[in-house]
Amino acid sequence: MKIIIYALLVIIPVAALSVVTYTGVKAALAGGSRRRILVKNAAVFFAVLVLVSGLALFAGATDAAVPADSAAAAETQEEASAAAGGITDKGLGLIAAALVTSLAGIGGGIAVAAGAPAAIAAASENASSFGKSLIFVALGESIALYGVVISILILNNI
Repeated sequence: MKIIIYALLVIIPVAALSVVTYTGVKAALAGGSRRRILVKNAAVFFAVLVLVSGLALFAGATDAAVPADSAAAAETQEEASAAAGGITDKGLGLIAAALVTSLAGIGGGIAVAAGAPAAIAAASENASSFGKSLIFVALGESIALYGVVISILILNNI
C-alpha cells in the first residue's frame, strides 16, 4: 500500500506537469491568450499541490502504527524500511542536501549571469567603479556558497 502511495507522489506531479506543458504550448502556438494559459497552469499547480499533500499526509498516517515511546521498535522499523528499499531519515537528508546545493547553485548562476556583464560594462566606462561592481558579482556568488554551507550542516546532522 505504501509503495503505491509513494509511486503516486511521484507520478501525479510528473503527469500533471507534462499534460499542462503540452496543452500550454499547443494553445500558445494556436494563438491562445497567455493570461488564460497562466491561470490554467496555476489552477493545475494548486490542485496537484493539494492532492500530493493529502497523499503525503495519508502516507505519514500509515507510518503512525509504531508507538512513539518505543525507541527499539522505531529503530527496528527504520532498519526494516531500509532493507525493503524504503525512505529513511538518512535518505531524506541526502535529498535535502542535494536540493539545497543545486537550487543555491542555480540561483547563484542566475545572479552572476545578470551581474557580471553589468559589472564589465560599468568598469569599461569608468575604471574607478570596478571595486563596487565586483562586490555585486561576489554577492551573487555568495548565494551558492551559502547553499553549500547549509548542505554541509544537513549532512553533519544525519
